[in-house]
Amino acid sequence: MFSEVLKQYSWNETTAAIAAMTESDVIAALNRENLTDRDFMALISPAAAPFIEQMAQRSKAITERRFGKTVSIFVPLYITNSCTNACVYCGFNRHNKFKRVILTPDQIKRECEAIREMGPFENLLIVTGENPAAAGVDYLEKALRVCRPYFSNLTIEVMPLATEEYERLTHSGLNGVVCFQETYNRENYKLYHPSGMKSNFEWRLNGFDRMGMAGVHKIGMGVLIGLEDWRTDVTMMARHLRYLRRTYWRTKYSVNFPRMRPSESGFQPNVVMSDRELAQLTFAYRIFDPDVDISYSTREEHKFRNNMATLGVTTMSAGSKTEPGGYATYPDALEQFAVSDRTSPSEVAEDLRALGREPVWKDWDRVFDLADMQNS
Repeated sequence: MFSEVLKQYSWNETTAAIAAMTESDVIAALNRENLTDRDFMALISPAAAPFIEQMAQRSKAITERRFGKTVSIFVPLYITNSCTNACVYCGFNRHNKFKRVILTPDQIKRECEAIREMGPFENLLIVTGENPAAAGVDYLEKALRVCRPYFSNLTIEVMPLATEEYERLTHSGLNGVVCFQETYNRENYKLYHPSGMKSNFEWRLNGFDRMGMAGVHKIGMGVLIGLEDWRTDVTMMARHLRYLRRTYWRTKYSVNFPRMRPSESGFQPNVVMSDRELAQLTFAYRIFDPDVDISYSTREEHKFRNNMATLGVTTMSAGSKTEPGGYATYPDALEQFAVSDRTSPSEVAEDLRALGREPVWKDWDRVFDLADMQNS
């Protein structure tokens, strides 16, 4: 399990090593075909800031070689804001006083129909709070089966599950799982997650191993930018990604770097990342792992997302509502976080085409699920 591997890396020593990177370290990394984690640290370090244009051009070339000029489009569907956690930064914190919603199968169906009216979406991300008693695996399985007739590709962003539970859901239409570790700082993790299931650092961290063991087709990773030193956090995630690739090599991977946005919690970020720094990080990840899918959500501004779509980003959300039932059932419910890019899905697609990119609404087909079931 990666929780044991992580113990060999010191947070403070990693932070110091990144700060100590020099111009020659950056040049060496840019001249290397296969990067080590030390090379990655050089590319995200302050020393790499003057080289961002070279990094952008290399990132662009790698992206076009591996992904072509395409950007995959997905939409999130929040089906419950019920949560037993007390994450200090999250609008769904159990101590926040607002109406909790758990969509029924009929309401989920209505949401799916509303989303399909917005655009030709085929990639759906199902999102929940973490309430295993009221919205556990049985509920998730029903939700997947309701959504499946409407969408070819179903991904969940939910509480970490057991291996057998992930495997069970793969037989109910599940294609992918997204999970944010939030921070790899083991010592400070509890400060942000004081109670609830999410307070268990090891259980969350090892969830990615359980996904891999269950044969999940695609695993999405991320850290929340704003909690701890972002350079150290993303380095730990890069090490985690490389470990997962070696261990579960049949699985595809994606990464996301959500910058903290305003929420009901009122928590203020400890660290603020600029657009230029996010761009540098994106280029570094593309150069470090040419095959990883890099995703931007509607947390980011529309203009910035457009710029990055030509330089390294390969997946974007569009038309997002971050409140349960926000498309048709409860349009005035509390958002998990404020959305920056409220551009319509059709406008997102038009802008991508104007940039010479092809928006891809569908990159998975149900026939692949049938083949997987027959092979298993």
